[in-house]
Amino acid sequence: MPYHHVVCAIVGACLTVSASGLMPQDTARQDLARARERVYPALVNISVVTRYFADGRSFRSPSAGSGVIVTPEGHVLTNYHVAGRSTRIECVLPDGEAIEATVVVHDPLTDLSVLKLRTEKRSQPAKPLPFAPLGDSDKLEIGDYVMALGNPLTLASTLTLGVVSNPRRVFLSQGQNEMERMTLDDGEATGLFTRWIQHDAEIAPGNSGGPLVNLQGEVIGINELRYGGGIGFAIPSNIASKILRQALANGAVNRAWLGITLLPVKQLDRTNGVLVSDVMPGSAADRAGIKPGDIVLKIGEDDVFARFFEEVPVVYQRIADLDIGKPVALQLERSGKPIAIQATPTRMYTEKGDEDEIREVGATVEAITHLRALANRLPVENGVVVTGVRAGFPFEAARPSIRAGDILISVGGKPVTDLTTLRTAIADISETGIGVVFRRRGEVLVTEVKPVEPKEPGIDTELPRAWLGAKVQVLTAEVARALSLPKPGGFRITQVLEGSRAAAAGLQPGDIITAMDAEPLRAAREQDLDDLKRLVETRSVGETVKLTVLRQGAPISIPVVLEAVPKPVDQARSVKQPDLEFTVREIMPIDRMESRRYENIEGVLVSDVTQGGWASLAGLIVGDIVLAVQESPTSDTTAFETAMHKAVEAKPTTLALHVLRGFRSHFVFIQADWERSKPPKG
Repeated sequence: MPYHHVVCAIVGACLTVSASGLMPQDTARQDLARARERVYPALVNISVVTRYFADGRSFRSPSAGSGVIVTPEGHVLTNYHVAGRSTRIECVLPDGEAIEATVVVHDPLTDLSVLKLRTEKRSQPAKPLPFAPLGDSDKLEIGDYVMALGNPLTLASTLTLGVVSNPRRVFLSQGQNEMERMTLDDGEATGLFTRWIQHDAEIAPGNSGGPLVNLQGEVIGINELRYGGGIGFAIPSNIASKILRQALANGAVNRAWLGITLLPVKQLDRTNGVLVSDVMPGSAADRAGIKPGDIVLKIGEDDVFARFFEEVPVVYQRIADLDIGKPVALQLERSGKPIAIQATPTRMYTEKGDEDEIREVGATVEAITHLRALANRLPVENGVVVTGVRAGFPFEAARPSIRAGDILISVGGKPVTDLTTLRTAIADISETGIGVVFRRRGEVLVTEVKPVEPKEPGIDTELPRAWLGAKVQVLTAEVARALSLPKPGGFRITQVLEGSRAAAAGLQPGDIITAMDAEPLRAAREQDLDDLKRLVETRSVGETVKLTVLRQGAPISIPVVLEAVPKPVDQARSVKQPDLEFTVREIMPIDRMESRRYENIEGVLVSDVTQGGWASLAGLIVGDIVLAVQESPTSDTTAFETAMHKAVEAKPTTLALHVLRGFRSHFVFIQADWERSKPPKG
């Protein structure tokens, strides 16, 4: 079953009962009003800049969701799929106050995140924050009224009403014979410990992370999933409470792990115990001698009952609550015989490790976790795997090249055990290259990685060629008839380039050139278009030619001084801003000649904006002309480099670019994460 991070409430500030279609009576209305007033002020609209990885580089994109303040200190509960992989988080309260937030804990296994509002940045730091109490989700019963609060489709602060359809829902495979493995968008597994609250309070995308509230005004769930037909699912508050307690006490979520997969025992005609269906090699259970087919009867002093799938998450949670590193007694049944063993739980890690971009080599990499190493039978317990490479960058350009899926063993003779050791080793890359040892399936390969030289604009080594600063079309028979001329032959001027000598000589659009230095121009076919250009190039730069032109039916002679062909735009000097991921180039004379947009403009032209970069996220587009950076004029590429160097060193919260977009002045405000930024060279 694919994961749908679609959770949330829509319908302005109105109440509807979707289950029965009946409005609640006056007493219920009063209960609803009290519950709303208790929780609604603590609702937050969460705006996030999310970082993700593809094709060997990182991208950023804006997203939004919901959350709820649950402590007077400003801790917020929301979904991991809302706040995970974020680089910036802002929470907006119903009264409009916007507060920056930081991450306390991410827990993809429950799809929950705990955030902390940066109250010290408020205009009134001591002003009390509204917060909502957490209730006991185990007390929920089918038919209980619940309210879903959130910000669906980024519409702020909405509320819907419904009833609990099932307080302990689990998801099964199509064959109904195992619990469905659920995966978040970034590849993290989730849902192992969760029995969802199924309800019919209408929810829609954007309200993920918003609270599900009972009539006592307590948060009894965090909305997470939405299916068609008005069916929604929320993570129980008792799971959220446990995550919150660990976040406040430890700043992390710690769980014990044995490495077993479990099934209910109903098919075995049993009422007690839980069936071990799989044991991960190398895990604590494997070392203790647990085997598939064993029935776990007791964990410590607690009897185990998992007759139905709905009871299996409770057993997983009981295992997670064990003391890490402390032996626990397990009572098993194997082939009808009782067995007593001891197992020493290890720490449970997420399957997916931290991922990052290594720009110097054009690759994205991910730390190998202990769980992934065991699950994939990897020959290493830690290390770094390549998740993507960029075409034309050092990893891809190496021979043999380094590909996605390769495991890095060493760089420059230094072992690669994690992302930190990789970054340190890559920093030593020099012009002569660096040796990289990597594993590709069963092979161990060696390659040399060298920096890729940036392509500089080509240098024109040819002698200057003569040029007429005008664009033309051939006077074909069809064009001649359209202009009511007696016969074809020659060139009609379609544009005279601003600032050219042709313009100074008085040539005008619409003039028809019929001869040069008394030599007739007989071009009459489309394929003759370059004849005039070739004829001009036979003359010298600075030479004066006499053009015979037909203007309003009368022939006139116009002397024109030929000039050198302007440099093409591909020879313009360019500057790439690596931290914000955009490139500018100088405005060339040919630009100014071809468009009045550049008339009297001093700036640099944006020639490339990398999708998913900070500049792209802020709305900078190709074709913008950057006039100033942080009020420092950028009249040319050198001035741009100087201004950007100062800006990157200062690392402002917001970097302002004054640009010309079309013929309008505009400002682009870039809010970058400067943590790993370095001033551009030069």
